[in-house]
Amino acid sequence: MPPAPPPYIGRFAPSPTGPLHFGSLVAAIGSYLEARSRGGRWLLRIEDVDAPRTVPGAADAIIATLARFGFDWDGEIAWQSRRLDAYRAAFEQLRAAGHVFPCACTRREMADSALARDGSRIYPGTCRKGLPPGRSAHAWRVRAQGTVTFDDRVQGRQEEDLARDVGDFVVLRGDGQFAYQLAVVVDDAAAGVTDVVRGADLLGSTGRQIHLQHLLGVPTPGYAHLPVVVNAAGEKLSKQTLAAPIDVLPQGTALAAALAFLGHPPPAELAHGPLAGLWAWAIANWKLERVPRRTQAQAPAGLAATLS
Repeated sequence: MPPAPPPYIGRFAPSPTGPLHFGSLVAAIGSYLEARSRGGRWLLRIEDVDAPRTVPGAADAIIATLARFGFDWDGEIAWQSRRLDAYRAAFEQLRAAGHVFPCACTRREMADSALARDGSRIYPGTCRKGLPPGRSAHAWRVRAQGTVTFDDRVQGRQEEDLARDVGDFVVLRGDGQFAYQLAVVVDDAAAGVTDVVRGADLLGSTGRQIHLQHLLGVPTPGYAHLPVVVNAAGEKLSKQTLAAPIDVLPQGTALAAALAFLGHPPPAELAHGPLAGLWAWAIANWKLERVPRRTQAQAPAGLAATLS
């Protein structure tokens, strides 16, 4: 008989750059319900590895908001800012194996490079064979090579030629900050995460993360990328687009709207009753196959003006 699959472990990993908004709630609900409906664990990680972008007090506000909305996580909260030694060890492993190289290129020098689908610049390979004379490293990059394919449980089959579509990507920045791509791979592996359910805005990062998983010799989890909530201008709800905090809405109303956005509209009366009843219905009725296969959509009617 084939070995039994490992117990399901999911996670939600917000960045403390501001309060949770409706788009954050959608991602949290999707990952939470997939874990709970499969009898799995749901972990909470605060992705504060990018210290310059971290807003004081934002992490505590996010944790408090999740608790008010009825989320309950397993185990202690993980904080990336406390795991720098783990990222350094992974970086040294990559360097010892020759998978990374120093890069002297500045953002200005790359301004004319083509764009990857996540909006980052595709590195043209300038320093791949060594630093130009008289230049010092601004960052360290991973050599991107090969094709990554995976079956996303919402968005379907995905394929990415790393060299063509992404280019060599940064894992250690010039300011000494470890890049998100490295930190998330190290953290998921350390926590034993088996499945990642998150917003489709991160779909373009998945190929790089799978590449790093292969280089570091850690398992690749399953992936499901949920539609991203956008405002009337087609912009992702975020701090940069002045998205309103989710706390401006009654909790039941917000939860019901997020469920409807994900293809699971609950009975109307549940939105106005105890949160426990709404959560029980959601866990019992959740099916990832019912989530619409699209990368983005506007907030439900009646909420757009409030939330964006």
